[in-house]
Parts: sequence; C-alpha cells; structure tokens
Amino acid sequence: MQIEKTALPGVIIITPVRHRDARGFFSESWNRKTFEDAGLHLPDFVQDNHSLSRDAGTVRGLHYQAPPHAQGKLVRCGRGALYDVAVDIRRHSPTWGHWVGVELSEDNGRQLWIPAGFLHGFVTRRDDTEIVYKCTDCYNPASDGCVAWNSLGIDWGATTPILSAKDLAAPNFDDWTSPFKWQPT
Repeated sequence: MQIEKTALPGVIIITPVRHRDARGFFSESWNRKTFEDAGLHLPDFVQDNHSLSRDAGTVRGLHYQAPPHAQGKLVRCGRGALYDVAVDIRRHSPTWGHWVGVELSEDNGRQLWIPAGFLHGFVTRRDDTEIVYKCTDCYNPASDGCVAWNSLGIDWGATTPILSAKDLAAPNFDDWTSPFKWQPT
C-alpha cells in the first residue's frame, strides 16, 4: 500500500495494492490491519455511500456535516474518473481555506482520506462515474451544510458544471461561518 501526505495535514492519498492477471484485478480497498500495519490509524466507519453521476462535468460539493455529527470520509472511485477536493475549514488552522485536489479513477485505484473539519467536493471527468465512500458518522440532516463550489478559486476543469439546487444556493466561503475549530496537536 502506498500512503502519500498532502499539503493539508491529515488529508492522505492511499493507493492499495492491485493484484492483476488476465481477468482483471483484485484489491482490498479497506482492511484495518493492513492500514494500521502501514501506520495509518483511521476512525471507525459507520456508513458507506455510493453515488452515480450520469454526466461528465457534474460537480457535487462543497459539502460538510457539522459537529456533533461531523464526518471523516474515505473516498474512492468505483467506475469512471473524478477530481476529488478537500478544503480545510477548521477556524485558526494554518491551512484555513487551503485545498487539495486529487484525480481518483477506476484505473488508478487511489483513495482520499478526508478527516472531519474539511469540505468535500468532486467533479466527474467521465460519464457514468461512481463514487464510493466510507463515513465516520451517519448522515444527519440537521448537521448538513455546504459552501459554494466556485468561491475558493478551485480549478474544477468544468466550463459549465451540472449542479444540484442545494449546491447552486450554497453561501460563498467568505460569507459563511465554519462550525469547526482547529485543535493543535
């Protein structure tokens, strides 16, 4: 397994080993012992999500779930390709408002660990793209929130993105108050 740190402390790119043969491949996308043996200690997961975006250029995000139901997410692409983004929204963090983007695809098998305290969003690069992710807390409608996808200078690579009504109505980053506070370690 390959583990790469990103410019945002706590946000990690994980590339599990793929065992390939003439039939295709086999890979363990999640194995607590394997992850811990590699030095990666993630919280317990309580919910798996799976979504399909029919059209390339679909933007979903930037989303978060506020405390006390904040979610960390282990994200991967099951089919197609997407550009996945994490944004630090922990008030007073040295990387407040900074973001990282990673290409996740069925071909590269990469995963992105996004801890609680970060916005999450993605844009699909291919039609019929599926994203699959594990969450550290269950969905809670009262804790659901979002920030405008285009308010942080992220280059999504989509000229006319397809957005939900929720994402179209999201507040700009500069007009929004984060429910998260940075805790130095």
